[in-house]
Amino acid sequence: QVQLVESGGGSVQAGRSLTLSCAASGYTICMGWFRQGPGQDRVGVASIDRIGRTTYAPSVKGRFTISRNNAQNTLSLRMDSLKPEDTAVYYCAANPIYCALSGSDWSWGQGTQVTVSS
Repeated sequence: QVQLVESGGGSVQAGRSLTLSCAASGYTICMGWFRQGPGQDRVGVASIDRIGRTTYAPSVKGRFTISRNNAQNTLSLRMDSLKPEDTAVYYCAANPIYCALSGSDWSWGQGTQVTVSS
């Protein structure tokens, strides 16, 4: 199983930007980001396959940008125009089969906290 390590979380004011990074220990078909807000279930935010096809949750589309570097096995999430409701623990994720955010077979890192204040 691929090991995933996130970095880049922190506290920002609403309207600002933040970039999350993830390092994977090996080859993955699909990579993505999930998040879990206070008292909420973990949900998919964005995913990307090895040829760069992306999927976004409606709540972040147009504000967040996912990208990956296959040669370095790294993943990034650029988050612009952040809102207080984006506050959550963000998890880097990998899937050996497909990129559907609602699907199974995802494995996650330990997570990194993002806090957006108004």
